[in-house]
Amino acid sequence: MRRRDVLIGSSLLAGLSSQNVFAQSEKRFGEVIIPPEKEMGREKHVPIIDAPKSVKAGEPFAVTVEVGKTVPHPNTVEHHIKWIQLYAVEEGSQYAVEIGAFNFGPTFAQPKVTVPVMLKNNSTLYATEHCNLHGVWDYSVDVKVN
Repeated sequence: MRRRDVLIGSSLLAGLSSQNVFAQSEKRFGEVIIPPEKEMGREKHVPIIDAPKSVKAGEPFAVTVEVGKTVPHPNTVEHHIKWIQLYAVEEGSQYAVEIGAFNFGPTFAQPKVTVPVMLKNNSTLYATEHCNLHGVWDYSVDVKVN
């Protein structure tokens, strides 16, 4: 990159920050993710995680995440699940590590994935999913590591 481009970019950022374009919202993204208890018995949006309660350290095990396991979710162009993301947070850590992200095309794919996972420590698995009409939903399970 040329020096001139860097200076122009820096000037632009300085101008934007002086206009308060980078001001943070008071609301955090995690506050708008919908937890399972908001489903009120319908369960078509909750990304249910199927994983063993206990596993051996460093050995792969299957984790399945499925949306609409109890009550099927529509799979039309107008109303469908766009993606599922799976994360792990090790006990004692504050950091979520992404295990995988899976995109779905409406009408062609069902919102269900199975992935091999390996954990070294006790962890909580988190799944999030995005419905094109009803936003982001989550679910979690704890997995003990022996």
